[in-house]
This record gives sequence, structure tokens and C-alpha cells, in this order.
Amino acid sequence: MCVCALAGFAKQQITVEKLLEFVNSSITAKVLDKDVAAQLAKMKLSEKLDPDTVEELRSEGAGPKTVAALNNLASSSAGLQAPAASKWEERAAPPYEEQEKIIEQVRDYAVNYSMTLPDFICLQVTRRYVADHYKRGTVGFWSPRDILVEKLTYFDQKEKYEVVSVKDRSLNGMQSGGALSRGEFGTLLRQVFDPSSHAVFHWERWGTLDNKHWFHVYTYAVDQTHSHETISHNTQSAKVAFHGEIFVQEGENIIWRVSSEPQPPAKFPMQGIQQVIHYRYVYLSGQPFLLPVTGWMIVRADGVVNKNEIDFCDYRKYSADASITFVDADKNPDPLKK
Repeated sequence: MCVCALAGFAKQQITVEKLLEFVNSSITAKVLDKDVAAQLAKMKLSEKLDPDTVEELRSEGAGPKTVAALNNLASSSAGLQAPAASKWEERAAPPYEEQEKIIEQVRDYAVNYSMTLPDFICLQVTRRYVADHYKRGTVGFWSPRDILVEKLTYFDQKEKYEVVSVKDRSLNGMQSGGALSRGEFGTLLRQVFDPSSHAVFHWERWGTLDNKHWFHVYTYAVDQTHSHETISHNTQSAKVAFHGEIFVQEGENIIWRVSSEPQPPAKFPMQGIQQVIHYRYVYLSGQPFLLPVTGWMIVRADGVVNKNEIDFCDYRKYSADASITFVDADKNPDPLKK
């Protein structure tokens, strides 16, 4: 039914709101990724589709082929006007005292986040791309590099990564090279909210991630003196200042999204680093836990811009003999295959 509905939209220009309705309903109805992408390829937008909106749809469950089609729409609509201000932007800011109280409650949540998690295993699937030219705030033109599949074990509040494959080749250890992302299970949150980091927070705006919940969007900044963030490239490393945004669910005061942008020294070989992690509720042994589900990272190194699109899937409770395998299903197609 969703595909049939969009077939009608494909004959006319549609708004971003209608696009979101379709993609979200397709995710809920579990329409095949390739079918959604095929219909999106026939569409034209009457408004600008922001790249951040595409990423939010990916975090809600849009498949790789759907995301690729959405990125094409974002690129083709870049010259159009942005959608009119939504109710999320029109709501008045909370009083300053409430803003400060929220941050203190979030700090307690973030610092203790890792201790609230059970032991588990999952798959971390990283689709890696490269681009010769990339301008921040644009979709960019990315060439697929490879797919890195890792078994991630979270035990006793520590993360362990075991490479399963790169493309379709089995590996014995980390031989893949390229940019990698780590620390999604609490490290970044602690680096931001640890009192010793002396992070400066500012309530920025209201926002939404799923058109259902209100979110306080805060910016934060940690200076180099108090930072616990270190970036490494080959044999070089540097302690850096960093800043970003957090999305805090109203009422619950828990974080559903965090971004980070380290500020390396001017001559450091890695520049333009951006990282975003999305959290959603995942059930383990019948209980819900807020865990990473998607993320992305962009970094420029050695004259090349690298982009990682990260998916966490197949969460399950840890046991000593637990096994997990990667099955290339329709929702996780290999972008290297035409």
C-alpha cells in the first residue's frame, strides 16, 4: 500500500513532509529497501531536503538503497527553499533555570550510562566511502570503499571488537585500514559530561528526531586544557578540544543523539572530523535499553575525505558461547554490488 501511494506522488512534486510520511510508513510496514528506493528515484521535491534529515531517516531504519535515493533527492533539491518553520521551531525556549536543571539531570544519566547497560553482543556494520571533494553541509559524492563487519562484545563495561569480514573476505585480525569509530557505548558521553571536562552548555532550540517527541537541543564545548579526547593517525596523536550537540528527550532527560567535532592542531594530518551517534530503545531479555543504532563519521586525512556509515544490529544478551553472524539481507545490501 505504501509503494502504491508513493507511485501517485511520483507523478508530481511533493513536500518534504509528505516524503517523511512515506518513508516512515515504509519503515513501519517493513517495505523492501529496493522497492522504496525505486519509487524515490521517480520523485521530485518542491522543497529542499536537508542532509541531516536523511541521516535521521537512516537512524529510524531506512535501508542503504533508500538512503542513497534520499541523498540523490537532497542533492537535486539543494537549490530549493527550505520547508516552512515547523511547530518544533516555533515553541518558546524553557526558562534558564529549567535549562540548567535539565543539564544536571542529563549529566547524572550520561556519567552513569555505561553502568546501566547489560553485557551483550551485536554486529557493527561500517560502510566506508571516500570522496575527492566534499563541502560541509552538502550531500557530497561518495564512492564505496568497503564494508567492515565486526562482532562487538560489551562485557564488564568494556568494548571488544572482532573483525568478521571486509567485503566478503574473512580476516584474522584488524587488517582493514581506513578510519574507524569507537566509544559509542558511553565513552563520548563521559568525555562530555564528566565534571572535570568543564563543558560549557547552551540551550539552542527545540528539535525532533521522529516527529513524535520534543527534544531539547543543547550545544556544548570542551576546551583543550580540560579535554579527555585524543585523536590518533598512524604514529601521531593529539589531545584536542571538541564541541557538538546533544538531543535530550523532554521529560525523560535522556540523550537520543550526540555529535562531536574535535579541533585538531592546524598541521595534524586529520582534519574536518565530524561524528554523530543515534540512540534508540533496543530490547534485551525483554527489557528496553537505550543503545546506539546508527551513526556516521567524516574525516579528511592525507588529502582524501572518508565517510563511515555505521549500523548496530542483531543485539543479543552476552554468554560465553554466544555466536553471531552477518547475513547480507535486503535491508543491508552491499553498495559495492551494482
